[in-house]
Amino acid sequence: MITLAGHLDPPAVPRARCRGQVRKRMTLDQRARWTGTVLSVQPRIRLTRSFDERSHTYLGFDLRLRGRLGRAECEFVVAIGKAAHAKHGYQVRNVPSGESEPVPDPRLENASLYRSTRLRLLHLPELPSAPPPPRHDPPPNLETYRARGHRRLGAHTYESECLSYIWGCRMPVEMLIDPWDSTFKHRFETFCYGPKSCPLYRAGPTRKVPGRKGMVYEEEDWVDEGATSHRPPDE
Repeated sequence: MITLAGHLDPPAVPRARCRGQVRKRMTLDQRARWTGTVLSVQPRIRLTRSFDERSHTYLGFDLRLRGRLGRAECEFVVAIGKAAHAKHGYQVRNVPSGESEPVPDPRLENASLYRSTRLRLLHLPELPSAPPPPRHDPPPNLETYRARGHRRLGAHTYESECLSYIWGCRMPVEMLIDPWDSTFKHRFETFCYGPKSCPLYRAGPTRKVPGRKGMVYEEEDWVDEGATSHRPPDE
């Protein structure tokens, strides 16, 4: 649907919650040491929109951790590439460490840190007495996410129910408003790659994409239905 209505962006999810001494400014040539317990591993995917068209860039994975960042006790997100994840196989309750650079443009990453080096796994959790919930299994590869397709996910549901879910994803979105003068806008959108029968799922409001001369494209439900129509309800 195309209208002249305005649009509302979903609320942002805080990416770092810190206590203690934190550097107020970090230049791009500074690296931060960190260590922490993995709270979630989710795909690191960037979405590009141009009115009623969209494309995805599959970059790697985002690790949400609770631990030490520099001198501060924080909850923070580190972006890692495909190769690093393939080597270490991060999953919930792992305790890794590393050194990372601050993201230069926070509009283009869900994480606050990237380009990590000296990655190590300091601790592997003992096997629990009961199997962990499927949402905390090791995540599949990016090709699996691409093949499954996604549905929009309400921002509140993502924050309250899906922040640790391997099938949840918060994507930075770059919107090309006017291809004639390369005008861009940015925001974040949340999506679900999980089973269509999930009882926690809530779609939230439809997404609206601004275009030239005040036009707005509304991405209706049939887009999600088409992207996931090849999957049965329990997948």
